[in-house]
Amino acid sequence: MKKLGTHIYGNLLFYLAAGILLLFSLFIFTYTEVFYRLIEEGSVWVRERFGAFYLWLGLICVLFLIGIAVSKYGRIRLGTAPPKFDRMSWIAMLYSAGMGAGILLRAVQEPVFMFLNPPLETGNSADLIALEYTFYQWGFTAWAFYGIFALIIAYSIFVRKTNILLGSSLPQLKAIRLLPKGVDLLTILTTVFGLVAAIGLGTTQIEGGLSHILSEKAGSVSVTLFLVFIICLFAFISAWAGVEKGIRRISNWNIYATLFLLAFVIFQADLTEVFSGFFNATYHYIIDFIPLSLALGKFNPGKEFLTDWTYYYWAFWLAWAPFTGVFIARISKGRTIREMILGVLLIPSLGTFFWFSVFGTMSFEMVESQSTYNGEFSNVFTSIFVFFEQLPLSNITNIVTMMLLMSFLVTSVDSAIYVLSMFSDRGNENPKRKFRLIWAVVILVFSEAIIILGNIKPDSDVLQAMQKFLIIGSLPFAFFTAGIMIIFLMQLLRKY
Repeated sequence: MKKLGTHIYGNLLFYLAAGILLLFSLFIFTYTEVFYRLIEEGSVWVRERFGAFYLWLGLICVLFLIGIAVSKYGRIRLGTAPPKFDRMSWIAMLYSAGMGAGILLRAVQEPVFMFLNPPLETGNSADLIALEYTFYQWGFTAWAFYGIFALIIAYSIFVRKTNILLGSSLPQLKAIRLLPKGVDLLTILTTVFGLVAAIGLGTTQIEGGLSHILSEKAGSVSVTLFLVFIICLFAFISAWAGVEKGIRRISNWNIYATLFLLAFVIFQADLTEVFSGFFNATYHYIIDFIPLSLALGKFNPGKEFLTDWTYYYWAFWLAWAPFTGVFIARISKGRTIREMILGVLLIPSLGTFFWFSVFGTMSFEMVESQSTYNGEFSNVFTSIFVFFEQLPLSNITNIVTMMLLMSFLVTSVDSAIYVLSMFSDRGNENPKRKFRLIWAVVILVFSEAIIILGNIKPDSDVLQAMQKFLIIGSLPFAFFTAGIMIIFLMQLLRKY
């Protein structure tokens, strides 16, 4: 017991991070309304002054990774051993950790919103614009944020033979005393903020689905808090088992269940319309990528739209980038930099595009076939359940959807627990299990606090609270992301 206490208290990074998060949780529990007002005012300030910076950063990350992949540096192999995981398992794990429950949360609601409220006036049809802009918010930029960290950390641990801590990955940071520790602390805090946001949104959707299916309130906040506990419990069990035994198996199940839902909808959809929408929207997304990324001219949807959608998404992807990047790096050992970058940028993006094409195209048809549309798909937490009710076997598909939501959340949380434990165990790739337990508890407490924060007012919800909180929380990390790209490029130029 004495040895355990000495080890934990001797780990300054772990002590500071866990302490800040627990104090943060206590403050939210005690002064919920005050905290909500602070993040409300702070998010407006950030969006007004740094919105354009978020857009430029997203574009630069994509171009940076493509440049590295096609250059001579793309041939660098991440380690000398062959890949530990086959390609299917690799794709399943990175997709489950990096996107997960979000594709269920927004599968119908977002394309329909874009369809009924076209953000752009490009002269294209409303359905094409809706799919193109949805692709933009879920495509290359999101995975580029993940890819930047995956690249830097994978290069560090498999080529330079250092540990996974970002403070160690970039030796230039050591020139300033305490800066490496500060970077690692920022990484941990940003990781937890993004993870807790996902837990809050996902569990609220599960509760919304239960309420919708049962046609009555399923306990509301109390049920959501209980669901958070269940998610964290199963995630801890998975993280305790490790990557090979726990995380990989659940990730593979996620892919099989996702493909089942996708196939179920495809067999009842107009395939001509689905594939037409997929190829046309993908083509326009690629050729319009730069003006879309910078909101130039006719591709500028306006500040209000950017604030409610794009800035929030970029903040969300940034917040998820540290733990997703570390996780992708760890499972990419043995692959070349080119293979990892192209795999991370292209495969999940194209899979997501096809997913939204299937659900979006069919939901457009449902909206147009109704004599009057009364916002049946407007609720982000229940829209996919309403969608399946328009199709046969809705009881089965809604149950599978609920199980998949739970499973996606578990894989996101167990990946984060594992990565945070690696940080806390001084970069150990197989962290001690006591750290996995402690981080599961910290994440549980902080998640419960955020759920309460998102329900303090009748007209507020978890989504609104998360949008405001993430935009503030990810700003320091956005600047850090810009800096580490420069440092990493300098590192490559000096060595090769």
